Amino acid sequence: MRELLYLVHRLPYPPDKGDKIRSWHMLQYLSRHFRVHLGCFIDDEDDWQHAKAVAALCASTRFIGLRRGAARWRAARALLARQSMSVQYYRDGRLLQWVDGVLSGGKVRHALAYSGPMAQYLDGSAGRHLHRVIDFVDVDSDKWRQYGDSKPWPLSQLYRREAQLLLQYERHIAQQFTAASFVSPAEAALFRQCAPMARRKTGHFCNGVDAAYFAPLPPPGAAAAAPGPYAPGAQVLVFTGAMDYWPNIDAVQWFVRRVWPALRREFPQLQFHIVGSRPAPAVTALARVAGVTVTGRVPDIRPYLAGAALAVAPLRIARGVQNKVLEAMAMGKIVLASPQALEGIAAQPGLELLLARNDTEFIHHAARVLRKHGEGDAATGAAIGAAARQLVLQDHDWEKNLHGLGTMLGLPPDGGGAAASAARPVPAREPSP
Repeated sequence: MRELLYLVHRLPYPPDKGDKIRSWHMLQYLSRHFRVHLGCFIDDEDDWQHAKAVAALCASTRFIGLRRGAARWRAARALLARQSMSVQYYRDGRLLQWVDGVLSGGKVRHALAYSGPMAQYLDGSAGRHLHRVIDFVDVDSDKWRQYGDSKPWPLSQLYRREAQLLLQYERHIAQQFTAASFVSPAEAALFRQCAPMARRKTGHFCNGVDAAYFAPLPPPGAAAAAPGPYAPGAQVLVFTGAMDYWPNIDAVQWFVRRVWPALRREFPQLQFHIVGSRPAPAVTALARVAGVTVTGRVPDIRPYLAGAALAVAPLRIARGVQNKVLEAMAMGKIVLASPQALEGIAAQPGLELLLARNDTEFIHHAARVLRKHGEGDAATGAAIGAAARQLVLQDHDWEKNLHGLGTMLGLPPDGGGAAASAARPVPAREPSP
């Protein structure tokens, strides 16, 4: 079996946030076709308990605890050297030494870097003989540009500087590597505009959804239904996601400030649940607003989605594909989303979800759904939910979509033939936050 070096900026388990969902499914796929040598950082002490299970999929591993203070210091020093803060944040001599050791044997012919900063470990003479693929996932430089456009001075200048330097780095890596992948056609098209010199090397493969796990649950009160998190008869809007992530923080702050007051005036008992791990202080402060609940990490987000009248995704800053939207759609829920939250998802507004471009449209669509929900009219919601799940089943199957990664890595069309049939142990599926 061929050997592959896989570098990830964060331990790819548990799959409880966007980047770990993608990198985890990639690892499962890779382990069926290669002997995988995995090098990654661990930035959450709780994740060390999963290291042994992840290692079971690999031929060798190197897990390095990321000391955030030291990483921030490296990023700060980048300001003086006209270097990308993102790249310097993940620069570590220990990982570089391990990579050099893995490559020194000459058996590894393929390498995959997950996220731009991890490509730095393959950007030297030792990596030039490899079939190298970089999965940028998103055009991160454009995300920094959006941050710069949304922040006051001097942060705006700092973020715009990072956008420029990171784009230079992304262009360089794309030129050096065999192929560059992104999470959606839209991201790939944007990068081709930003880096026309790498146009022919740029492709994509879409995220999938574990549709067996994120499936419609029995309604509350049904014999097979477990007790839900909401009181019987409650009308609830829900937002899910990692709540220390700035675009999510910005989204719920904007929603509570601009949309929530009008909805509460018409529906005085309405609740808004913000469900996700590590809520920042700005998020926990929202719990002081009438009707708003901030849960923090929960053992299983599915009951929170299943019991809600509406899943909202009012993102104003976004790149790539929003797993929160796909998971809600897979569960057959009505999703009310901003245009930014729908990038990379080929859903038709009004058929498979609802689209709101501003606060007025969020209020209008949410109120209409809530009125029907309160009247016991579930037909429209059921139709949208069923169409949403069908779209996910059609466009977001992990096994089918990961064939695109296999093609970039030079696997044959059958995905590796007999070598792919070797069974590997995998950890049990854990819930998202």
